[in-house]
Amino acid sequence: MSKTHATDILQGIDIVDCLKIEQLLQKHEERFLNRVFTPTEQQYCSRYRNRAERLAGRFAVKEAVMKMLGTGWTGGVAWTDVETINNPAGKPEVKLSGKLAQIAQKMGIETVSISISHTGNMAIASAVALVSK
Repeated sequence: MSKTHATDILQGIDIVDCLKIEQLLQKHEERFLNRVFTPTEQQYCSRYRNRAERLAGRFAVKEAVMKMLGTGWTGGVAWTDVETINNPAGKPEVKLSGKLAQIAQKMGIETVSISISHTGNMAIASAVALVSK
């Protein structure tokens, strides 16, 4: 007799106003960057003319992942527990660390897939994971 495995699909989505990110950069640049983004994310975004647009996309990823996991920023979760990196082909991928990595592991999540899109004004990100029961 073969076992059947149920699978849950977890999904989170977020949209961010790029102008809001620009305003945060103008008011609290170093504090905002260091609290929310990893050094790798900061370095990647600084290579682009419109840095705020790239940062907004990564901010949206962080929010989408936290929504997907149902955590928010409480209980020891840090913004930098979610890091967006790019694979050699340029595809964005997410790397979890700290408290979020522990939560994902307890939930049975091995991989989180993300997608980011942005215009000059808005950035949107989606995060999806499969959990086998």
